[in-house]
Parts: sequence; structure tokens; C-alpha cells
Amino acid sequence: MSNLAYDSALDVERSADRDASAMYALRPVPRISIQAFCETDGIAVPIERAGEDRRMAKAHLKIHMGGIPTAVEFYQNAPTPNLIIVESRSEPRQLLESLGELAELCDPSTKVVVIGHYNDVALYRDLIKAGVSEYMVAPISLADIVGVITHIFVDPEADPIGRSIAFVGAKGGVGSSTIAHNVAWAMSNLFSSEVVVADFDLAFGTANINFDQDPAQGMAEAVFSPERIDEVYLDRLLAQCAERLSLLAAPSTLDRVYDFDADAFSQIIETAQRSAPLLVLDLPHVWTGWSKQTLLQADEIVITATPELASLRNTKNLVDMLKRTRPNDAPPKLIINQSGVPKRTEISVADFSDPLGITPISVIPFDPQLFGNAGNNGRMLGEMDAKHPTVQAVNEIAHVLTGRAEIKAKAKPGISGILGKLKLKKKK
Repeated sequence: MSNLAYDSALDVERSADRDASAMYALRPVPRISIQAFCETDGIAVPIERAGEDRRMAKAHLKIHMGGIPTAVEFYQNAPTPNLIIVESRSEPRQLLESLGELAELCDPSTKVVVIGHYNDVALYRDLIKAGVSEYMVAPISLADIVGVITHIFVDPEADPIGRSIAFVGAKGGVGSSTIAHNVAWAMSNLFSSEVVVADFDLAFGTANINFDQDPAQGMAEAVFSPERIDEVYLDRLLAQCAERLSLLAAPSTLDRVYDFDADAFSQIIETAQRSAPLLVLDLPHVWTGWSKQTLLQADEIVITATPELASLRNTKNLVDMLKRTRPNDAPPKLIINQSGVPKRTEISVADFSDPLGITPISVIPFDPQLFGNAGNNGRMLGEMDAKHPTVQAVNEIAHVLTGRAEIKAKAKPGISGILGKLKLKKKK
């Protein structure tokens, strides 16, 4: 790779990192209609990318090439949407005149955002005085677009929305649920923060066993009665596991099948996020429309894997899919669990991490006695032995996932021979 190409790729990567960082705290945009009228690809592209972001999932965005004159012509015979975004390269006086023509066609409730090419304070003041919601100076990023839409349409006085953290296993039996439950308990304990655990494995969920709970109601009542979901109803479904830890338990029965639409759990999650600052989503190892949608909409994703070839393959597939579908979010976090099983041939941490480009936030050793005793007694690891090294590792995971600590080591980029072997097997 030439130095120029390398620098260009590095710039793209840094830009993506900046976007992910800037969008970390942005809240989802409500169900609104947006139409953009762009004069240049430099503005149309970031708006298009913004429309593909998970925070804009409810919004309906349409992009037209052409600036304010195109918008004026378009709305001669069409109603105006909730938000119009227009780009103009015109000088300030002409820009103000053309906006006057557009204003005559806009409904009173329509908001207008102008993207211009003049960094002029007087122009900004005139536009705001004329009723424009925001004036942005090109160039802009997708984070700028989502940020300004959020600023306009999300009530700053509204209660803060809790952060959702989805835990998913690379394959069955890797201990994802156990890690999720213990991390949730650690968060509530360490930070004196309200935490809700939601068990999405309705048929075989283990959260009720791990927390020694047997609630009469839980996730099934919520998902099968979407018309009743609000904060009061959800609060009645939650089982109290600790002082600041609540559980939306799975029924763990097979008296019915659990087939759902892709958005079946969206309202439950949104309601739970208004109830607690931290929401831990314990997702089963299945691949359906609803499990994928729930995973993609989470604020943070944690993949738990064991150091084996099948687990590496599945983790690689998950990481690649998430990077492709969540380009404006940080990569998923990785936990390697059950490391050091006697007589088992394992992939080293370095060989596991290299093809993923992700440093594990924790490597948890195989300890059947600690985990077995905790599981059989319906207790968390920290309740069994607060000073155990594995408990300290769980506490560190809680710090990283809540932004109170950073991953200590950096993974070296590279391609592992392990993944090459996997590809050779596919070709045979």
C-alpha cells in the first residue's frame, strides 16, 4: 500500500472514530419525516449516512439533488414534512431571499435547517430571526446531522434514556448469560445505579435461576400485551433481585412457541430505558428478525466467546456484520470466557484477537467450582467470594462498559493463521 493510500485509509478510520465518539450520547430521533435538498455530494453523502444510522431508524428521510429552488418547486404541489434540510452555495443576501420563497410554502409546524458555505455571524443571526431552526456551515459530518435533528426534536427536559447493553454468545454454552447477570449485579453494586436485566430467552432463560427468583409475570406478559406497555405496567412485571437490580424474567417454559416480529421488543426496551439508567439485554444464541433487530439497536454490544475455532468463526461473522450495519458505533466488546479448560486444545488470545481487530476487555479463566457453586445457590459470583480474581475481572468489565475505565491493552492488527485454516475447510 502506498503512503498516500495508507494516509487516506487512516483519515477514513479516524473520521469514523470521531463520528462514533460524537454520537455516543445522542438519543434516538422520533418518528418524523425529513426531506433534504442538496447541491453537492459533500452534503448529500453524510445526510444519507445519517439516515442509515440506528438512531434514525424511526425517521423517514428522502434526499433530493438540488437546493432551495428545487425545494420551492417541489412543495408547490406537496405538503411539507416535519423537517426540511436545504443546502445553498448562494451568498447571504440571495440565500435569505430564496428562503423567503420557501417559507411561503411551509406549514407552520415545519422546521428548516440550512447548510451554507458562508461562515457569517450576521447571516446566522438573520436566519434565526427569520425562523430557521439551525444554520450549519459546510463541511458537515453525519454526527452533525443527527446531532442537530436530535437538538430540534428531542425534548431536553425529558427524562434521560438509559443505556442498553446487549450480551450475546458466539455459540451456545459460552457463558454469555452468566457474564451478563454478574456484570449487571456488579454495576448496581459498584455504582449504586438502578439496573434492569431483561432475559430474552423465553423458552430456556436462566436469569430467574441465577438470581433465585420465580416471578409470576415477566417478559412473556410484556411481549404478548404490547398495547399495555407503559412504565407503570412494566414496573409491575419486574422482579426485585437486589436493592438496585430488577429482572424482567423469561418464563422458561415450552407451553407455547415464541415467534415474534422484528420490532416485537422495541417498545419494551424503550420503556425500560426510561425506567433505569442501565439496561442489560441477555440475548439467546439464535438468529431471527427480532434478535438481530434487538442487537442492532443496542447502545453497546458484548460478545462472549470461548477460545475455540467455531467460536472464533461465529465471532468473526458477528463482528463483520456489526461493523457493516453499525458503521457509526464503536466495535462490539469481546470477552473470552472459560479459558484454560484442562486437556482442551485452545486458540491463544493473540490468535483469537488478531483476525477480529478487537482486544478482549477480559479473559476469564475456567473455574467450574466458583461458577457451579454460585449457579446452584442462586447467587452472584461477588456474593460467593468478593475477593476472587474472577470477581475482580467482572468488576473491571462493569467499569469498561459504563465508561469508567478503558481497555488496558491494544490488539495488534494482523491476520491469524487460524482463520486461514477455517477458510480452507470451507473450500473443501
